[in-house]
Formats: sequence, structure tokens, C-alpha cells
Amino acid sequence: MFKLPLRRFVQFCLLAAFTVGVLVACNPQASTPPEAAPAAQTSSQPLIIGSSPWPGFAGYYVAVAKDFFKSAGVTVTDQYFQIATDVNTGLAANRLDLAWTGGPDAVVMAAQDPSLRIIMLSDYSDGADGILARNVSAPADLKGKDVAWESLPLQAFLLRKYLEQGGLTEKDINLKVIAAGEAASAFAANKIDVAVTYEPWLTSAAKQGGGQIVFSSKGTNIIPVALVGKASVIAARKADILLFLKAVDQGVKFVREQPDEANAIVATKLGVKPEEVPALLATVRIFDVAENKSIVFNPSDPLNVMDSLKFAAKTSQALGLVSSPVDATTLYDDSLINAL
Repeated sequence: MFKLPLRRFVQFCLLAAFTVGVLVACNPQASTPPEAAPAAQTSSQPLIIGSSPWPGFAGYYVAVAKDFFKSAGVTVTDQYFQIATDVNTGLAANRLDLAWTGGPDAVVMAAQDPSLRIIMLSDYSDGADGILARNVSAPADLKGKDVAWESLPLQAFLLRKYLEQGGLTEKDINLKVIAAGEAASAFAANKIDVAVTYEPWLTSAAKQGGGQIVFSSKGTNIIPVALVGKASVIAARKADILLFLKAVDQGVKFVREQPDEANAIVATKLGVKPEEVPALLATVRIFDVAENKSIVFNPSDPLNVMDSLKFAAKTSQALGLVSSPVDATTLYDDSLINAL
């Protein structure tokens, strides 16, 4: 998820994941609220897309920079936020048509708005999300320590898994709510000894702060990163969204086939040097349209998103991130991907 950012556990997790009231955090530019839009919107109206810093969005970044959307026949406005939670807030407040966000975040938001649907995965975090620490050799060593995090559900999942290995819970540590990039900077500057963050800051902060990545998402499908929208928008803008997906697919292919130019584009979005991009891309597993069909929405594949969403729904309830059970089978809509 690149500059992605748990708050004091129960009190803040719900707030961070779905803060409808905190509209000031959103970019003020907005599209027409879906519920106020006409039933048949045309491609002359832009799709307002929310994104944030995350290596898995490389294909989308390229599609924006190369304007593959124009050639595909759809108008797109990219609303770029430095903090991932602001993307979630924008979607909840109808300031965005679609948003690139973490699958765990989508699960928590769907508890408040059941109309939310995942329509495509950009990637699975494959080491891009992790926990930085100094003087920690085992999970039990976190007891009593200050831990910086941005209070995203995906961070809650990672932290909970690590704490459980040491017989701890969030009550055994002191959670400090800090945006992911700032948390990494605080760790690098030795201002805090433990931080939950993600790339592009995770690896560099570990080196600069003389610490290590003690736990990460490597080799898991715990953290899917997805394109999310409300059912009303998906229905009203289906034709445009299909063109949008084709353009993103073109961007993914460009990342794979033209790495030098693509790395320069991605580097600009992530605030790193082009030569640093390959290592960052190695921490995510990016999917094109064909792989969304054969892997993501294929129930027989071990990395299918349906199993991942079931885990997220179960874990969200166990963590207290949702007040009632979320039906994972209603969280995705594979009809657009399958129509391509």
C-alpha cells in the first residue's frame, strides 16, 4: 500500500478506518456524489480516483503519467494523498468515485457501508508492510514499549499476528498514532524504538535507524491492496470503469516491459530515486487483469482474495475493528474483471 500509514486499539482503529466526519482531511476537490449523480453517466465526466504512496500502485501511476486513460477513452482525475487513511475518508464522504486502498481497510469500511465492493487487486503486500524495531529479538520483547503506527486495519493485522507469537496483546504496549512516513522517520532518528510502517520507508528506516524488520507480510496474502468503489458508482459508471481497468492493465504491462521509464515515474510518486524502485517493487506482487482472473478471483487458487477477505473479516471482528460480523462473500464484485 507506498506511503501508507494501529491507534490506541479499540478507540482509534474504528476512527482511522472510517472517519466519515473528518472531512477536512480530504482533498477539497470532489466529484458529484454518486447518490446525486444521474443514472447514466457519460465518459465526459471524469472518474475521480483516490491513491497514495505504495509500490503496488506502479501500474496505475504509469497509466496516469502516460495518460493511457485518454487513449482508452475515459477521463480520469487522480486525487493523490500522502496518508492512506485520507483516501478512505474521501471514499466514505463521496469525494471519490473509486479508491486504491488496503483490503483490510475495505472490510472495516464495509461494516459501515455494505455497498462497498472490491473490483480489482493491484497487488498483495509481499514484504512491503512490516514492523521495525531495535533491541527486540522476540515478540515478547515488545512488552511495555512505545509502538508508532498509523492505525490502519492492515497494520492491526500484522501487529496482532506478531504480538500473539509472544503471548501479548495491544494492551501490553503503548500505541502512538503517527502517520506511516513519520513513524519511519522517527525510528530512523532514534526517537522511537518500534514502528509499524511500509515501503518506501520500511527498508530505508531500518538501515538508518540501526534496527531491523522483525516481522513483515512476506510470503502471505494477509494484505491485499485493491480498487474499491460503491455499488451505485460501479453500476452507473460500468462502461467507464471497464476502460479504466484496461488502461491500468496497460500500465502494469509497461512496468514489466519498460522498467527504466516506469521506474522513473514510480520514483517521482514515491519520493525515492529511480534506482531504488526495483527493490521496492520486489516487496509486492502486482497483478494484471489476466492474473486477477486466474489468481485473485479464482476460488481454486491458494492466493485467491476470497480466502483473504474471509480472514480479514474474521480478524476484524476478533480485534474489535467491527461491531458486527462482515459477510466476506459480499465484499467483492468480479464481474468487471471477468468482462475484460
